[in-house]
Amino acid sequence: MLEIVSFTLGPVATNAYLVADPETKEAAVIDPAWDGHIILKAAQERGWRIGHLWYTHAHFDHIGGAAAIADSLNPLPLVALHPDDHVLWRAGGGGAIFGFDIDPGPEPTIDFQQGQILKLGSNEFEVRHTPGHTKGLCVLYVAKEKVCFCGDLIFNGSVGRTDLPGGDWDTLVDSIRTQIFTLPDDTRLLSGHGEETTVGEEKKYNPFVGEGNL
Repeated sequence: MLEIVSFTLGPVATNAYLVADPETKEAAVIDPAWDGHIILKAAQERGWRIGHLWYTHAHFDHIGGAAAIADSLNPLPLVALHPDDHVLWRAGGGGAIFGFDIDPGPEPTIDFQQGQILKLGSNEFEVRHTPGHTKGLCVLYVAKEKVCFCGDLIFNGSVGRTDLPGGDWDTLVDSIRTQIFTLPDDTRLLSGHGEETTVGEEKKYNPFVGEGNL
C-alpha cells in the first residue's frame, strides 16, 4: 500500500508529494518544492521516516525545500536525480533567472536511469526518463497503485514549458506519447503543478498532445 500526502508550496505553486509505506513507515519526498519544514512536520505527525528525496527534475521550484528537510534528518536522506540534470542542480535549479537564490541541499547520490526500480517498503516505483522540459526529467510510475508522478512533463490540460535551457518541444511530445500515453488509461497523473488528471483524460482532451493533435 502507498499513502500519498500532497502539498502546493512556494512562489509558483509547485506540488510536492510525501509518499510512504504505512506498514514500514518508510517515506520519500518527490520534489520537495519549498518550505521543507511543512513537509517534515507532516511526516513526523504520521511517524514516517524520510529516507529519500526523489527529484523529477532539478528546477529550483522542485528542490527548494530539500535543504530544510535534510538539515533535520540524521542520517541524511538519499537524493536521486537523472545525471542529465546535475548541471542544472549545481546551478541552483536556474532560480537566479527568476531572482531566487536557493540552497539546493545535499548532493544527489543516486542516478536515475530508464527502467530503474526504486523500492519503498512493498511499493515499486519505475523510473521513466522523459526529457523535453529539461534534459533529465523523469517520471515515477507505481503500477500497483495506478499512479504516475510526472513532474512538469504533462499537466491537467497542458504540458511543460520548453523555452528554458534544456527544453525541446519535439522531445517533450515524444516523451509524453511513448512514456505516458502507453500507461493504462485509468492511471492517475500527479503533476508538478495544478490538479491531478488521468492518462485517459489527457489522451482525449489535452489541447497540446491529445487525440485532436495526432
